[in-house]
Amino acid sequence: MKKVFFKTFGCRTNQFDTQVMMSKLEAFELTQDESNSDIIVVNSCTVTNGADSSVRNYISSMKRKNPDVKIILAGCGAHSKGESLFEDGKVFGVMGHSEKEKINEILKHETRFYQIGDLAHIDETIVEEFVGKSRAFIKIQEGCDFRCSYCIIPAVRGDARSHREETVLEQVRKLAANGFGEFILTGTNVGSYGKDHGTSMAELLQKMSMIRGVRRIRIGSLEPIQIDDAFMELLDEPWMAKHLHIALQHTSDKMLKLMNRRNRFESDIVLFNKIAERGYALGTDFIVGHPGEGEKEWQEAVERVKELPLTHVHAFSYSKRDNTPSAIMKPEIRGNIAKERHRELTALIHAKNYAFRRTHTENLEVLLESGKEGVFHGFDQYFNKVEVASSEDLSSNWVLLNDVEVTPDGNRAKL
Repeated sequence: MKKVFFKTFGCRTNQFDTQVMMSKLEAFELTQDESNSDIIVVNSCTVTNGADSSVRNYISSMKRKNPDVKIILAGCGAHSKGESLFEDGKVFGVMGHSEKEKINEILKHETRFYQIGDLAHIDETIVEEFVGKSRAFIKIQEGCDFRCSYCIIPAVRGDARSHREETVLEQVRKLAANGFGEFILTGTNVGSYGKDHGTSMAELLQKMSMIRGVRRIRIGSLEPIQIDDAFMELLDEPWMAKHLHIALQHTSDKMLKLMNRRNRFESDIVLFNKIAERGYALGTDFIVGHPGEGEKEWQEAVERVKELPLTHVHAFSYSKRDNTPSAIMKPEIRGNIAKERHRELTALIHAKNYAFRRTHTENLEVLLESGKEGVFHGFDQYFNKVEVASSEDLSSNWVLLNDVEVTPDGNRAKL
């Protein structure tokens, strides 16, 4: 039986998609050893030039180490770079998002193939297990109807479309029955869930919370305009993780307009303060170095970031993507300037996170993942990583911590 190794790049949605493909393997053996595999499926990311480079470098490295291995390109990169990589002979085959549920048949191909499919498909697969994970990712939707100037994702994931509620809930029931207690809702634009089915994120959350075994629910990146009154009413529920990631992308209104964003700082800060007052940690996405981000815009952005009750940031240096409006905008920002702005922003949020952690040291509920040599890691309800030392095997266990050492680099505890 041929051995298949999966290499996953990028976001939680890709991690879920990999689990879907793994669950469909019947005629092949799943291996965790890439050096001993006959086939490598690369579930790729294409959100930045750096992501594309990482995928290309990995493919080249694997071909050098094992010239006979068959490399199959899947994921978002299949839709943006698949054709060129296939024509250049870098990969044996290319498969699009809509093809992943057919992977057992696709991997039987004896000749090279390019099977890109379409961008309207929605999975019906029920994933019952997550290999090597203590938390379960649940993909609830695909695609995005937003058209932000810098973003290539709608072109490689399609328009927003929701998974059926029955499929999502059945997924949660089976995973909960298999011992999973924390669920992370993911997708391309999670907050758009349900609009095409006459339901909403809030309704889905309430139904999920009633399933036996569900202990904590985390939500992927939301847009400010997607947080409505019904969602706000759920913030005090005990099963809600006390951390929300709300994508702002910038805090200068000029930049938000250039980026074709739907949020503005005046309403963003009101929303963030309301949620922070409910005891939540708050994260965001932020792009630095987008064309048009002069020194004036940057300084305004920094001052506004200081006002926001942020605890986490996923900062990107702008990466030009072909066929997006931002790709032809001027003036461009030099790489060294973008790099320095990235450093300044992350240092600012790091300090805010440290201040937050120093005031949140009691009743930390942590789901620990696998550890080594008596040291385990997990995330508390505020999405802060905690290192726990114990002589017992605490892998995949929940612990309640009240004696936490807070340092600038992280939280530590002993049990």
